[in-house]
Formats: sequence, C-alpha cells, structure tokens
Amino acid sequence: MHSRLSATDIRGVVSEFLQSYRSAGGVRNWWREPLLATARIDDRFMVLPRIASDDHVLPWELLPSAKTLIVFFIPFTKELVEENIPGPYPCRNWGLAYESTNTLIAHICERIKNYLAVQGYLSAVTPATHNFDEAKLMARWSHKHLAHISGLGRIGVNTQLITPAGCAGRLGSLVTEADLGDSPLVTDGELCLHKRGEECLQCLKRCPVEALSEEGIDRRKCWSRLRYNIQKTEQLAGLEDSTNVCGKCVVGLPCSYREIS
Repeated sequence: MHSRLSATDIRGVVSEFLQSYRSAGGVRNWWREPLLATARIDDRFMVLPRIASDDHVLPWELLPSAKTLIVFFIPFTKELVEENIPGPYPCRNWGLAYESTNTLIAHICERIKNYLAVQGYLSAVTPATHNFDEAKLMARWSHKHLAHISGLGRIGVNTQLITPAGCAGRLGSLVTEADLGDSPLVTDGELCLHKRGEECLQCLKRCPVEALSEEGIDRRKCWSRLRYNIQKTEQLAGLEDSTNVCGKCVVGLPCSYREIS
C-alpha cells in the first residue's frame, strides 16, 4: 500500500520519536526539537562531487528508485553549548553527547525507514558517521552538503551548517522512494553574518589551532586536533576512539544557538 505523504508527516514521526526517546529511563537529554527538510532527488545533487568529496555517493546510487532525500538536524541544548565554550579542549559532556547522538540518529533513521516501509516505500540509510575517509579527510556521504542543497541551512565560514536553530548540533539523512517534494527551511540568503556582509568572523578566533580561514578549513590541522583530543586529553579519557570532537567553532558564536519561534 502506498499512502500520500508529506514532509510534515515525517517531521511528526521524528518529533514524536524524540519525545519518547528523551523520556526513556537511562537516556540523558542533550537535545532540542529537531529540524527536518526534504528535497526531490534531481540534478541539483550532481554538484556533490565538486563541493564535497570527488567520490561522493549520489542519492540514486544509494537507492536507484529513490525520489526524495530526507535530512534532519538535532540541535544541542543551550546548557551543553555553553559548557563547551571555555578552554581550548572540548568538555567531557560534548564527547558524551556526540556518542549518544550517533545512537539517536541511527534510531531516528530506522524509525523513519520503518514508518515509510509500512506505507509501502523503500528507504536507504548511511551511518551518521564512520563513512569518513581518513586519507582524504572527507566523507563519501556528507550530511552537511546534502542539508545545504536541501535548504535545511547554509554553510558558514566555520564550514559548518547553520540552521534556523543554530549550528551546534548533529545531522542525519536518508533517501526514500516516497515523493515528499521540496520542503526547505531556508530558501534564500545566508545565515552566516560574514557571508551576509556583516562584521563577525568570530569562528576563526574560536578555533584553537587556527585551522579556519575565510578561504576554508585546513583539514589536516583540524583532524590532528581531533585525534589529539581523544587520545591525549583528560576530558575525553575513556570515550570511544571514534569520538573525534572539538566543537569550538560552533559554540560562543552569534550563530551557535537560535530559538525557533
């Protein structure tokens, strides 16, 4: 059975799931209400090998029958964002939230996939992380660039996605046979103050290893810092080796945290 669905239906599924997940015993709540956008799979996505990785997977390669990309952003709480501002290294809760959010994103994708399956549609999912090429220091499935194309947000000078809820949070995505149409949250203009022609560039000052510039990011510097953090800092001792976090370029900024009315 195929039912007529919209992005609003999927937003409801995600919101309801997160509410129940947050209220479950033993789960610490790091998250605010998620944002979600959908985009019809078309030639817009042909730009991915140019703006992301040259071997970026295209949506129809993940699922040949796919008609829609679904991408969502889970913003972190204000308390967590503010806790990660001081000092040159990430706070422990930032690392714990990263690990916990990876699990949450996988659960959300599975919930959406199962919901769509009941309606008669196939979907395909990639991991929230771990599709990362450590030689190129780039992902073959970039949630960030997919979200930019889909209108969930805009990429700022900090090279992170800025959404209407800010840039401190995590992204997930999947493709589906369901035709959900386009439902962008950002349709024109920039959300980065500097890219709008206003004075800012605070993110460049926030980076503890000066990996950011107006021209982009020095991936080697950034990656070396992430590996140092997990391998050498007391703050992240005992966390998973794949918990490569810093987060300094998404906290303490005008674009870090925004309330959604």
